Amino acid sequence: MLKESKAFSGFSANDIPKVKEFYGGTLGLDVSESHGVITLRLAGGNKVIIYPKPNHVAATFTVLNFPVEDVDLAVDKLTQRGVHFEQYDLPNLETDKKEIMRGNGPTIAWFKDPAGNILSVIDEA
Repeated sequence: MLKESKAFSGFSANDIPKVKEFYGGTLGLDVSESHGVITLRLAGGNKVIIYPKPNHVAATFTVLNFPVEDVDLAVDKLTQRGVHFEQYDLPNLETDKKEIMRGNGPTIAWFKDPAGNILSVIDEA
């Protein structure tokens, strides 16, 4: 029954205008808003919604991954746009001085949106 459904994911934010500017302006994604809900239109026709929630609590896990050809280049370009990458120093989760985790799974770097939701750029290989 649901096999052919074009499912999509969603997560909450506490400041929709701020989040809309981040995803559309800073990240350069195709963003629309209707009735206070943001829709991100991603490559391949995928969609994600971001809905307002006054008592929003950011997830403690990655809610959205952006596969890229070159994580180092993506980190450089996003840093130039004002994105701050997360530094981790935990067992099995350690980032280098550029805030990129290497050699323990795919190369990946994490950052947060204005609502504190965790996003990543991840090696698409």
